[in-house]
Amino acid sequence: MAERAPDGWTAVEQGLWEAFRQGGVHDLRTGDAEQDDPFGGVAWGPERTVRAEVLSRLLLAGPAAAPGRVASLKLSGVRVTGPLRLAGGTIDHYVEMHDCRFEQKILMSEAEAGTLRFVGCLIPRLEASRLATSGDLHLARCRIPEGVRLTDARIGTDLLLNQTVLGGDRFGRALSADGMAVNQDCEADRLESRGEVSLRTARIGGRLSLRGAQLHAVPANRCALNLVRITVGHTLYLSGSVDGGWYGSQTYYGSGYGEIPPAGAPSTPFRSHGEVRLSDARFEAACLLSDAEFHLGPEQELSLRRVHTPELRFTCRFPAGGTVSLSRAKVGNLVDAPGSWPQGKHLGLTGFTYECLRPAAPFTVQQRIAWLEGSSVEFQPESYEQLAAALRRDGADDDAREVLYAKQRRRRQTLPLPARVWGRIQDVTVGYGFRPGRAALWLLLAWALGSVYFATHELQPLKADERPHWNPVLYALGQLLPVIDLGQQGWNPGGADQWVTSGLVVVGWILATTVAAGASRMLQRG
Repeated sequence: MAERAPDGWTAVEQGLWEAFRQGGVHDLRTGDAEQDDPFGGVAWGPERTVRAEVLSRLLLAGPAAAPGRVASLKLSGVRVTGPLRLAGGTIDHYVEMHDCRFEQKILMSEAEAGTLRFVGCLIPRLEASRLATSGDLHLARCRIPEGVRLTDARIGTDLLLNQTVLGGDRFGRALSADGMAVNQDCEADRLESRGEVSLRTARIGGRLSLRGAQLHAVPANRCALNLVRITVGHTLYLSGSVDGGWYGSQTYYGSGYGEIPPAGAPSTPFRSHGEVRLSDARFEAACLLSDAEFHLGPEQELSLRRVHTPELRFTCRFPAGGTVSLSRAKVGNLVDAPGSWPQGKHLGLTGFTYECLRPAAPFTVQQRIAWLEGSSVEFQPESYEQLAAALRRDGADDDAREVLYAKQRRRRQTLPLPARVWGRIQDVTVGYGFRPGRAALWLLLAWALGSVYFATHELQPLKADERPHWNPVLYALGQLLPVIDLGQQGWNPGGADQWVTSGLVVVGWILATTVAAGASRMLQRG
């Protein structure tokens, strides 16, 4: 392999050739922040220019390393002209570029590489479908106006997109990474996008973080984030990002995972302006939607349909503007706050199951019932049963009965008129059996009325030659509680007296059994 740069290369390119062989950094920055800004308007001349074909030559068929050195491509402050064509190639050398300005797209589809790091670079577009790396792929702090394509890519360790700004392609997609596999973490903290961020069917071995990301849908594509059928080996973060961890920092790695930020610390929430789709996703540790803002149109949806995760945290800054759907989702712990859920029939809970409720803010049982009744479907009995079961598991039996009572009242609204009338009677009298105290009051009232009636309507004895002592109070009580013998069984009611007696018996059976059932539940709790 030749140790001299090919003929026709410029002095800058010849210096790059030697820096590559030595494994050193070819730094063409001036030290002036304004002059060195790759996103600024200052033109970079020939003294900072390298042709893309030179980079391709070095990476695909470069010279041998100098003795005792490891060849690598390290550039800072370089202007690259022409498209960088590496598609289908094998890149055996380490690549790291800082603050570089590419005038045309990078083509890396079906390439194989070790570690690729582009930090703070201006790249018109990155085409890297089916790219395979054994190490990291870093695109942190870059600006890529026409978006990134990583469809079916295989990233050996981490994918970093922290503080990156993405524009959209002609289909309105800022990041196309459907089917991508990342063995470890995928970080996109404070990502800014104009177009859909799509990771459908992707597989992330560690965490997927979009803390503080600002996602904007475009007219050509109303979806801002598409994670349908994604599998995440740890946690999804759609949450806020503390400002102090980024401003003035030279690092582009995220930090503070799992930590609670200091109270009052300034932060940037996760914001999505457009639909968010997480349908059929799997999160092995947790799905955190906290300190987040979902700006949805009237016909748009935050879809969590059929999501599976041990913990779902839904503590948004304010309710989403559109619909939130949890239909058929299955979670372990549900951590939420009453002010996070949408109002006005914009909530889908059909078939939503959860094991435990862990509210992040006070959440009364009446608010829980209103949460259920805010569902977009008219009546879902299984939703009430699910909530009651979760409350019982937490030992809140009284709250569970409130939920089941609300279920019966809500069900009554769906019945025909005769059934609604009968249901109303049951509600007023015994509270569908969930108000035993109310039944006891009605029992006392029936006893008092019966006593007053029979005090003025003394009955005749069953046997003319036997006349037991007449006590109207005990007689009325004996009819209400017919299983108890109070010594008033020797009387023979007739006419209107018989009807009153029969009425007391019927009322007594209904109310007494309700009171007994309520007392039994109290004893069981004890």
